[in-house]
Formats: sequence, C-alpha cells, structure tokens
Amino acid sequence: MVDRATAAELNVARADDGTLTVRLDGDWRLRHPLPASEDLLAAIGGPEVKRLAFDASRLDKWDSGLLVFLRRLSGACDENGVELDLEELPQGVRRLLEIAAEVPEVRSRRATSKSWLAAIGESVAGAARTAPEALRFVGEVTLATLRLVGGKPRFRRVDFWWTVQQVSVQALPIVSLLSFLVGLILAYVGAVQLRQFGAQIYVADLVGLAVAREMGPMMTGIIMAGRTGAAFAASIGSMQANEEVDALKTLAIPPIDFLVLPRMLALVLMMPALVLYADLLGILGGAAIAVSAMGLGAVEYFEQSRAALDLADFAVGLVKGSVFGVMVAIAGCFHGIRCGRSSAAVGAATTSAVVTGIVLIIVSDALLTVIFDILGI
Repeated sequence: MVDRATAAELNVARADDGTLTVRLDGDWRLRHPLPASEDLLAAIGGPEVKRLAFDASRLDKWDSGLLVFLRRLSGACDENGVELDLEELPQGVRRLLEIAAEVPEVRSRRATSKSWLAAIGESVAGAARTAPEALRFVGEVTLATLRLVGGKPRFRRVDFWWTVQQVSVQALPIVSLLSFLVGLILAYVGAVQLRQFGAQIYVADLVGLAVAREMGPMMTGIIMAGRTGAAFAASIGSMQANEEVDALKTLAIPPIDFLVLPRMLALVLMMPALVLYADLLGILGGAAIAVSAMGLGAVEYFEQSRAALDLADFAVGLVKGSVFGVMVAIAGCFHGIRCGRSSAAVGAATTSAVVTGIVLIIVSDALLTVIFDILGI
C-alpha cells in the first residue's frame, strides 16, 4: 500500500499583538523529512513575540517527531518568557506534552572534583546528622536488653537459634583459614628477625601473645563484620524495603526486640568461642612454620607457648571478642533499620555496615588496649 500523505510543512504568521501563529500542515511523522525549526526558534527569541499559538486544522498524521518539535518550541518559550497556547493542537498531542512536562528531566551526574577540605566537611556533616539516630538506636537496644533481662523477650527462639548457627558453625571455615594464615605470617616475620640472634624459640612467645591478645579477636571481628554484619544489614534492609518492618510496628511488635536483639545476642555469645578457636588455629599456624622452617620440635614449641601464655592473655582476647561482637551487630542492624526503600539502598546499607563495623572494631580495640595497660592486665 502506497503512503500518499503530503509532506510536513511549517508556516508562520505574525500578528500585530505579538502573537506568532504556527500552522502545521501535512504528515508529521519520522518516516518523512520534517521542517527545520532553527528560524522559528530564532523568531521566538525576538523581543516582539509575546505569544506562540498553533493552527492544526490541516495536520494529517503525526507521531513522536511532532512531539519532539513541540517540546523544542516549549523550551524556547520558557527561556524567553513567551506564552505558549496549545489549545488548537489535537487532544492526544496535548496529553502527551503534559505527561512529558510532568516527568523531570534526567540530568547526567558527572563527577565533579572537590577539594579535600570540602570532602572532609561533607563527611563531618554526614556524621553529625547520623549521630543522633545512632544514639537513639543504641538507647532502644539497651532498653530491649533490659526487657530481656526482666524476663520479657519479644522474639522467637527459633530465630535466635537459627542466627546462632549462622554466626558460629557456618563461620568456622573462613575463620579457620584466615586465623591459620595469620599465625603462619606472624611466625615467619618473627623468625626472620629472631634468627639473627639465635632466638628462634621466642617465635612461640611472639605468635602466642599476638594471637591471644590482639590478632585472634581482631581478625575474627573483621571477618564477622564482612560476613555477618553485612548479612544482618542486607536481611533487615530487605525487610525495610518490603515494608515488613512497618508491618511489625502495625502489629505492635517492636522491631528492635524482634529483629535486632536475637542477632546481637547470638553474635555476642558466639564471639568468645570463635576467638578461642581462632587462637588455636593461629598458634597451629605458627607451629607449622617453626617446625618446618626453623627446625624447632613441636613439643618444644607448644611448651614454650604454654609458658608464655596465661589465662589473663586469653581473657583479654575474649573480652575484646565480645565487645567486637556488639559493635558488629549494632553496625549491621543499625544500617539495616535505617535502610531506604529500594534495592540500591539495601546495597548501600550493606556497604556502610561493613565499613562502620570495621572502624568500630579498630577504635574499640585501641581503647581496650589502653584500658588493659592502665589496669596492668
């Protein structure tokens, strides 16, 4: 079938009252060449034009080509303060133009270079905005813990034991691997220096004390921040995005009691066990280097480790592990609770939970080390 529609034409008539009338003739579809609009745009920018009207009585067929043309004219009218009259256009054209005007224009977000001072200022301002929410969240968690101590738990036991399994047994493989490698690295680095003085036997002291007091709890905390803290933020954030947290509030179930408290308790209770396990694997990693590369006997190495360590060293690591568990749980649950309503917000909350958890672990470890040194432990 041959398309016999006439070509698109554009005629402009100027009135004495400053009205510019555009007559649209023919077929305004993209399959046909459309008239150029540069001269009309230049005319709209003239000082004598006050109003732009249309005459569509001879308009035949149209598609998005006409809409693009009209949007261009509309933008020129907005820039020059010209009144735009669309009454004579077809109803479908007017409706589509209204829809296009309601949708905001997508602007490309190009990365702009900022000075280091501006970046620091934005970070400080963001932290200042987040601090009141964090303090409120910690207060609510404290009140929920007091309610639990008073014998009024508001969570299901099955959720608690399921979380215990997630943060204990299923975390053993990654804790085993990294703890063993950390002990191996500490022994190797110490051996390089101590071998110069013929004091290889003190590698056992170095590895044992470092693992029991610092590296065991810290590496376990960082592992749990990247694994469990991120999981807490993702699960609670997904519930927030799906409005499940709002549903709990509607049913008069406190989300802090139901979602946060079982996760925090499970992590706090399991962290000491994971820290002890990490200590054992770290000492075994040091023994592997001492026996294979330094010529020490296994019995000699473990006897020297037993003499260098006492219960206070392990107690320091256990206390740090429990504190790190609280920090990881609070960071993960806090960012999950304050998550937005989109999938992108869930991803951002997960990332923030990991970063915040690791920062809190480092800061609390420094504070606890100073406190234990003052106490002489």
